[in-house]
Amino acid sequence: MNAPVSPEQQALLARAEHQARVVAALQQVVPAHALLWNREDITPYECDGLTAYRERPLVVVLPETYAQVQAVLKTCHALEVPVVARGAGTGLSGGAMPHRMGVTLSLAKFNKILKVDAASRTALVQGGVRNLAISEAAAPFGLYYAPDPSSQIACTIGGNVAENSGGVHCLKYGLTVHNVLKVRGFTIEGDEIEFGSDALDAPGYDLLSVIIGSEGMLAVTTEVTVKLVPKPQLARCIMASFDDLRKAGDAVAAVIAAGIIPAGLEMMDKPMTAAVEDFVHAGYDLSAEAILLCESDGTAEEVEEEIGRMSEVLRRCGATAIAVSQNETERLKFWSGRKNAFPASGRISPDYMCMDSTIPRKRLADILLAIGEMEKKYQLRCANVFHAGDGNLHPLILFDANDPDQLHRCELFGAEILETSVAMGGTVTGEHGVGVEKLNSMCVQFSAAENEQMFGVKRAFDSRGLLNPGKVIPTLQRCAEYGKMLVRGGQIAHPDLPRF
Repeated sequence: MNAPVSPEQQALLARAEHQARVVAALQQVVPAHALLWNREDITPYECDGLTAYRERPLVVVLPETYAQVQAVLKTCHALEVPVVARGAGTGLSGGAMPHRMGVTLSLAKFNKILKVDAASRTALVQGGVRNLAISEAAAPFGLYYAPDPSSQIACTIGGNVAENSGGVHCLKYGLTVHNVLKVRGFTIEGDEIEFGSDALDAPGYDLLSVIIGSEGMLAVTTEVTVKLVPKPQLARCIMASFDDLRKAGDAVAAVIAAGIIPAGLEMMDKPMTAAVEDFVHAGYDLSAEAILLCESDGTAEEVEEEIGRMSEVLRRCGATAIAVSQNETERLKFWSGRKNAFPASGRISPDYMCMDSTIPRKRLADILLAIGEMEKKYQLRCANVFHAGDGNLHPLILFDANDPDQLHRCELFGAEILETSVAMGGTVTGEHGVGVEKLNSMCVQFSAAENEQMFGVKRAFDSRGLLNPGKVIPTLQRCAEYGKMLVRGGQIAHPDLPRF
């Protein structure tokens, strides 16, 4: 007599049968070597840079031509199989986390720079091209691509488009949305689609601003036309130390209030400074409560004048020490710590969760002091690094994912940071996207009606909800459940916020 089959076993059998059907269908449209479905082959794709949450996809597809991408999407649409597009997997919000019953569509092989047009200062690149590779290709023409995420050596332009990535120079030069002219790709039905144009404007609605930052929910990006800017004649960086967090935060606001827009204006607190100094030996002041990095670029005369003005503002705001880079080597040394903040944190903790919210510049000190109190509340350490010039926070909560209780406390810690950011007049995300990490926090910032409007945009492009489903926009039921959980746990820090 056969033993009864448990619900878990039934689910596994159903998944295996479904996987076999999907693999068989995809084998008709892509070469065998472009398909991965064995456990050991798909494990590397189970998460992006947010390693706390993992899921194995049914199948990973690595197409090599646009026709193959189109065929894969048409096949998945016909089978009603979810599709999650993936670039380099450096995202930090779980935007590329696979769907358990879906296909992960890797654009890794679309890594060609198709054209650099020095006359128009543009580059046409495939979605899998690395961010830094664009600047390397443009360098012989005295040009570069301005957005520079910390992961620029590895992250792809398609991923940058999905998350609307920024970087340390986004204050002066803007985010991805300000540096892209055109995006081409495919809808879930496999139809070709184009957003924007090579001109300064495009006819009809401005859908380019809709696709950039849409986290792979509306279309799959295959080609991007980016703007290039002239490489400045000179760049110099100020490293300013402060003995008080509030003085450092006020200094950021004072620099902008003085009418100065630095090329970069970054802030690190004492724990972060200690972590990166031990890693890269950049010469940071370990006694400082906070360090500001303020960069000026342009002609020699412009830089000299701006460095002088910024130094005066920083002194007036209470800087205890100011150092100015004297050459390019020293400038890069100053920035090396900031650029390596994430790997440096990985050396001092088994895991970290990098948060990403934005607040008004004048509240920088307030949020840092609030995070300090949260460290005590949740009994977890947090190191902070900021795109201070535009109020974009990157608190790194340090924890051990092998301890379920630490992970739970980390999640609550992160949720309170985001909720506090909203209460201070900010938003739950700056440049990392929502993904799965901030899905619950979207319930805090947006009403049910606002979320439904976002679902309306999603349905206009993907009526069946197959592209990156379950990300970014929370359902009404999810928001209700999240609200009940917080009430039960006594975790609502700002009861006056509209929610749920």
